[in-house]
This record gives sequence, C-alpha cells and structure tokens, in this order.
Amino acid sequence: MEFIKPDTYIDFMRYRVPVIGTSLTLLALSLVSLFWPGPKLGLDFAGGTELEVQFTAPVTTAEIREALEAAGHPGADVVSVQGRANAYMLRVNETSTITEEVQAAIGSRLESALGDVEILQYKVSPGGDKISLRLSGPADLAVIRGAIEGEGSNGAEVRDVTQFGGSAENRYEALLVGVGDAVFRDLQAAFGERAPESPLRIEWVGPKAGEQLRNAAIQSMLYAVAFIMVYVAFRFDVRFAPGAVVSLFHDVTITAGVYVLFQKEMNLTTVAALLTVVGYSINDTIVIFDRIRENMGRYKDKSLHELVNISTSQVLARTLMTQGTTLISVVAFFIFGTPVIQDLAFALFVGVSVGTFSSIYIASPLTEWVDRRFFAAKAA
Repeated sequence: MEFIKPDTYIDFMRYRVPVIGTSLTLLALSLVSLFWPGPKLGLDFAGGTELEVQFTAPVTTAEIREALEAAGHPGADVVSVQGRANAYMLRVNETSTITEEVQAAIGSRLESALGDVEILQYKVSPGGDKISLRLSGPADLAVIRGAIEGEGSNGAEVRDVTQFGGSAENRYEALLVGVGDAVFRDLQAAFGERAPESPLRIEWVGPKAGEQLRNAAIQSMLYAVAFIMVYVAFRFDVRFAPGAVVSLFHDVTITAGVYVLFQKEMNLTTVAALLTVVGYSINDTIVIFDRIRENMGRYKDKSLHELVNISTSQVLARTLMTQGTTLISVVAFFIFGTPVIQDLAFALFVGVSVGTFSSIYIASPLTEWVDRRFFAAKAA
C-alpha cells in the first residue's frame, strides 16, 4: 500500500517563512506562559501532602473543598479518580505541622520537663510525624508526651511514645499525627456517615525535596539536549547540530506551554514524557538528515535548498506511517487509560505532533540557512 508515490516532490521550503513565523509566535507564547500564569506544579515539584480516599456515599468536589477550607487547608486540590466510585485524590500544601518555631518550642519544653536528664539528640522527621530523642538518662514517657503537646505546640498531637534500642541507650520516639492523618480526621468529622473509612494512600514531599527534584528535571533536559547536539555534530556535520537542537527546544517548550494552557499538572511523569518527546523528535530529524546527507553525494549539482525538499519528500511516507501509528496508540491510552496515563498520553500526543512538524519546518530549514550563511562562502 502506497499513500505517497516514490517520485513525489513537495516544495516544503517554499512555505518555510510563514510557517516558521507561526512557529516562533507559538514558541514566544509558550515561553511567556511558563512565567505567567506559570506551570501548575505537582506534588513532586511543589511539595505538599497527597491523600487518596474513597467515601462511603456520593459527595461532590465542592463539598470536599469547603470542608478542607473550613478545617484550615485553603487552596486544596480535589480530583475525582476515574474508574472508582466516590474516590478522590486530595492535595494540600502543608507537609508538616511542626515548623522550626514549633520545633524550638518543643525542644525548650523538653529541656525543662526532663530536668537533670540532658538531651543528646533531638530530631524531627521532615514530614513532621515523628520526633526522635537520645537522652543522657531514662525518662518518663508521659513527661515526654506532655512536653510535646504543651502550649505552643501548634496542635501537635502524639499518637504514641516508645523507647527503643538498648536500655542503656535511652532512645525515645514520639509518633505524631501528621498532616495526612489530620486531613483524614477532618474529613471524618465533616462528612460523618459518608466519610471514608481509611485512607487508601498518603504521600508527602517536602519543599526542599521538591526543589531538588525540579532542578534535577531541568538538568536532565539540558543534558539530553547537549549530548544530542554532540551526537548530531559527530555523526553528520557541525552545520546540522543547530537545527536539531533548536527543533528540540521548540518541541519541549511548546509542549510545556500547552500543558500550562490546559492547566495540566507538571510532575515527574511530565518530565518522562518530555524526555520521550525529545528522543522521538530527534529520531525523526535524524532520518531526514540522513537522507539529506545521502542525497548530497547523489545530487552534487543541486543546492541544499533543493536537497531538503527532495529528502523530506522521500521520507514523508515513512514519517506519516510512523507518527500516525504512534498517535493512534497514544489516543487509545488517552481515552482508556487512568488519569496518570492520560496526562502522559496528552504530553506525548502534543510532543509527537509538534516534533513531526519541527523536523520538517524547523530543523531542515535552519540547517539550510546555516549552510548558506556560514559555509557557502568558505566553499566558494
């Protein structure tokens, strides 16, 4: 079956100026959107606490938001989980009720309550749900509990206090009610018989960890583009590298801009999708570059302008078949997949579509311009 005849010739370069102009406009809008209104960062990057709960009776997202706001969690995200009745994903900004001020206050009360017993180590977990102590001597568990829950504890509530390790080590651990447990308890108080029986999942990411993950994601994208640039320069020619890198930047930025436009959540899954788009886009670009290089030896009397048209026309059938089957698969995942798979499929659909376009109208025309601007004079 032949969708495009082998001798087909399309003058792609004829339309490069208006198409590139449109592309630059979209690129500029995408760059602006990354700063305003800005991406909607997920739990992985922004930090916070996430719960998955299933209510015993129907409730609305508006009711849940109102209950969380009344309980002191403004701006909480509530998302319905598809495929499960009355199941919701809840996300609040808080990761710990134990701030640095509260930690200092608890530490001071412990010193006063323990008397002659010296605190050798005092550590609060990043999630604010556990306090670890190492003392110079034995202590009463009730005294430790009372000091933690005293005035200025900001509502810190102890679930249990235990002693662990050898008897001579005097190590103690106080388990507190974390943000996730507190949110779940607030839901039970607000909804009564309709409230969920137990949380299906509780996760949290601290602000520092979220920032580290965000920086690592940006670095992974930059490293990928840098190594691809080196690979293209060595495999083909230096003149091909700028077009490949600019097209990759074009694809990633526009895909991220569309994510911001639709207020999709940016998380580690999104980064995985963008890296997949980078690999997919450069693969299609290299196919076209490889045919251009091959035709350079075959048609020595033709300019690179003509070779771009010839080469792109020759691989057009392959491009449409490959990209078409990929998009069909991605659409199926988007329709029938879970919410996480749907977000991944959405990014891949946009990225593959934009990547196909950029291979034809960004990478190749820019390579032709670099050749004409910097290499034609040397050849003459």
